[in-house]
Amino acid sequence: MARGHTPYGYRIENGLAVIDEEQAAQVKMLCEGYLAGMGLSAAAEAAGLKTYHASAMRMMLNRHYLGDGFYPAILSADMREKIEAERQRRATLYGRDRRQPLHKTAKKPGLEFEMDEADQHFDDPYRQAEYLYSLIRRTD
Repeated sequence: MARGHTPYGYRIENGLAVIDEEQAAQVKMLCEGYLAGMGLSAAAEAAGLKTYHASAMRMMLNRHYLGDGFYPAILSADMREKIEAERQRRATLYGRDRRQPLHKTAKKPGLEFEMDEADQHFDDPYRQAEYLYSLIRRTD
């Protein structure tokens, strides 16, 4: 049974997810445009989608499009890997992969703490916070 929102490109028929061929074609066009070098907004517009660039990226990275126990596959694993590689390439090219270093030392009267350099990033904000807190240590 479907949980929550039905992703773009699918519809529910008789309790089962089926591919909406017209919408699925737009999802594929979005991905192909992005891989051909278009910006996210331009690729979405060319695919006939009215969405913001961040929403277009989330759409392309939607895990349901690879197929799972409920949703049939719209995108191949190979295309998904190419999208991720292109996303990383562009992030590096435009300097978006460089995280600002966090302050290494925080001081409070009577207490001193140090924080090791953060060299990992997690998409889950709770895991990221847990990781960052694990880098803090008391020095007094």
